[in-house]
Amino acid sequence: MTPQERAARSAAAMWADDRASQALGMEIVEIGPGRAVLTMTLREDMANGHGIAHGGFIFTLADSAFAFACNSYNTVVVAQHNSITYLTPGRVGERLTATATEAHRAGRSGLYDVVVTGEDGRKVALFRGASRQINGTHFDENAPG
Repeated sequence: MTPQERAARSAAAMWADDRASQALGMEIVEIGPGRAVLTMTLREDMANGHGIAHGGFIFTLADSAFAFACNSYNTVVVAQHNSITYLTPGRVGERLTATATEAHRAGRSGLYDVVVTGEDGRKVALFRGASRQINGTHFDENAPG
């Protein structure tokens, strides 16, 4: 099995049970070893009292991209610590893209950077996630298909 196939199968297994990301309308655009790109369109019910995207929804998009990137090796990985910096507001109706890339991975720990961009290419937020591998896999690599 290639690393790309492993990443795709891990993402498919996770996505099947990820009701939160699905309910928010997220889509996986790209997946690879240590990398994930997810999108989400900001709905009216995702606006805060200022009429712009609530930061919690931007964080959730970034966190989901982080999760798919760090779980791309068919090992079960959870967040240990995350932080986000908001740079520009997200606008209702806008499709945001979160691109997660692996900055470092050693042993059971990893660091991942996520850049959230707006449709016009501007940076909306920068997110850094620290991951920790726990017991388990997403699928049996010895099982067919």
